[in-house]
Parts: sequence; C-alpha cells; structure tokens
Amino acid sequence: MSHDLFDIKAGNLSFRNPIALAPMGGVTNSSFANEKAKDAGLVIIGGYNLDAATQEAAKAIVERGRGEFVSDEPLDLIESEVKALNEGPVKCVNVRSTTLEPLIEAARLLKNNDAILELDAHCRQKEMTGIGAGQALLSNLCGLCEWIRKTKETGVILSVKVRANVVDDIELVKSIEAAGADILHLDAMKEGAGADLKLIKEIRDSTRMFLICNNSVTDIEAAKDMFTRGADMVSVARGVVSDPALISNLVRSISLLQNDMGWYNAPKHVCRGEGDLRGLAFCCLPVKPCPVHQNIKKLGYTAQEFADIKMEFARGNMLEYGDSTCFGSLAWCCKISKPCFLRDGVLETLGVSDAEYMRLKKELADYILNNAKNRPAQDKE
Repeated sequence: MSHDLFDIKAGNLSFRNPIALAPMGGVTNSSFANEKAKDAGLVIIGGYNLDAATQEAAKAIVERGRGEFVSDEPLDLIESEVKALNEGPVKCVNVRSTTLEPLIEAARLLKNNDAILELDAHCRQKEMTGIGAGQALLSNLCGLCEWIRKTKETGVILSVKVRANVVDDIELVKSIEAAGADILHLDAMKEGAGADLKLIKEIRDSTRMFLICNNSVTDIEAAKDMFTRGADMVSVARGVVSDPALISNLVRSISLLQNDMGWYNAPKHVCRGEGDLRGLAFCCLPVKPCPVHQNIKKLGYTAQEFADIKMEFARGNMLEYGDSTCFGSLAWCCKISKPCFLRDGVLETLGVSDAEYMRLKKELADYILNNAKNRPAQDKE
C-alpha cells in the first residue's frame, strides 16, 4: 500500500496507513507483530521494563499468572526485537521505568534504529503503580513532563500512552504536548462498555499532537467512530488475539474509504454536536443561530472573521465556485457523505471528484485552525 494514499506522519516517519498494533505485556513481541500485524501502519511492541524496579514488578506479575517481558538485559532485548520486526510498519517500543536514565538510553537506541519510543503511563497493574510506574505517572504530572522534556532532548520521536478518565484529561494532554511529546496514545476507557467518544472529540479540540486512539476497536465501524471524532490512527490489542485477520481487514476497509472519500478521518458535522472543530470546514455561512457560533468562538473568530477566513482559503481553488449552491460557494458546502444535489451538480460540472473535494475540505480545516486566535497547539516542524 502506498504511503501517498494517506500522507500521515509523526516527526520524520511516515505511516502507510492509520491502523496500529497496541502493546500488551508479555504478548506483543516481534514474532507476534510479524504474524498478526504485517499490514499495519505502526506496530508497538512491549511493554518492556527498563530498570530493576520494573523488572521485579514484572516478575511478581508473572508469578500471579499474567504475561510480562522479563530480561536482565532489557536494552539488548529491545534492540534485537526491533531488528527482528518486518519492514513496512513503522516500529515503536512501549517501555516502563521508575528512573530517567534507562529511558534516555532506550530513546537513543530507538532513534538510531528509526523507531519511536512510547512511554507507558497506562499500565494499571498494582505491582507497577505501587512503584510509581505506568498509570501512577498520571498523578505525577510535573515528573512526567520533566521526563518527556529530557527524553525529547535525544531527538527521538516520543509517544506517551495514557489511560482516560483517571485525572483531568485536558490538563494532562496540554501538559504533555507543552513538554514536547509528538504522539498521544489514548486508551479512551470509560465506565461500562465501549470507548469514550465524547472525550476523543474534546481532546482533538485541545491539541494538534498526532492522536492514536484505543479501546474496543473490533471492526471498522468502531474505528470510524474514533476517526470521525479526530483520531489520526486507531490501535488494536486483544481484538487481534481473537481475530488474527483484524488488522488486515481494518487496513483494507479504511484504504477503500480513503481512496473513495479522500479524508479517512473527516469529522462529523458540527451542527450534530458530535463533530470536532475540524468540522467547521463543512459549516454553512454563520447567519442564523446554530452550533457554529459557539465553535468559532472557541477559536476566537467573530462570525465575519470566520466567513472571511473561509473565503480567503477558497480564493483561487475549486471551493471558490458554486453560484448555484446555498451560499454561492463550495466553501460552505457539507460533507460528501451528506446528499446534496446542488453541491454534487457543481462538482460534476467542474470535474472534481468526491475525494478531491474532501481533500480540499481537509486543507480548509487546517487553514481555519492554523489561523485562529485561540488555536490549539501547533504541529512541530
């Protein structure tokens, strides 16, 4: 599958598709990833335990019957596992530690192997949280952010995996981004079944970090629920144990969607109350009371400024046309999945495909966010 179909990246690494294998202690090593995730855009192996304290905790977890990776030479193990991974997917290693020094060593090792480091602030096994590792890091935000800053000094691409609904999620995300992390890997866990889709939308509106979402992705519909709330990528874990073809099937489905539609994670419409701020690309001219006003206010736009910025972007491209549409320009037209004979008639006359139209809408969404007074933090160069 060509990387050009999706054009998604983190740092200097490009992903061929937005489907990832998530880490599972004692399970996701190189052989598991090579067998179950050969078609993925990203494989995350681990978690691996870097220091003596996490190694001892891992041994205690194994003693009560759970899987863990235990090694007296964790860096050697990590390097051999990374080198054993298939080419194709981007490589990432999830790690735990109670001290900074081995984290820095792992970062240098992975940078030299063109791999991503993922800091585990997610594991909730009592043996790990009891020593201040895994999910316990969420309650030590200053310490977590200091680790992120120091680790980023190595130049590694850094992901941080977190569990939702443990602390103030928006404060956590903004702090992690300000500290320099490149990727947020969110287990969108909530009480009851399923993922917290509302939280994914809120996090998308608060950050421009590359966002990987996880929890209960067992089919393409669950993945699309996350994509339409702002996930750049979804990750799967236990689903591949019960269904070894899950990742391949997800890749096939999302690739067909991208080929047909041009924007695989296009947001829902803002007027439905489910769309994130990127959905402003589909909004009508703000001339009547509707949710567009409260959303443009979040970005610091007046109604006139919002109208001006959309038309400024449209000038000189196909979105400028559309005299016969409701507001005289395709810039104000809705998502291609919503039937509209006026919009579709203009697209047909111009010879613009659905995918080309949606790619322009994606560029428009970026333009709106990048020029906002109260814009979320920006992607790093």
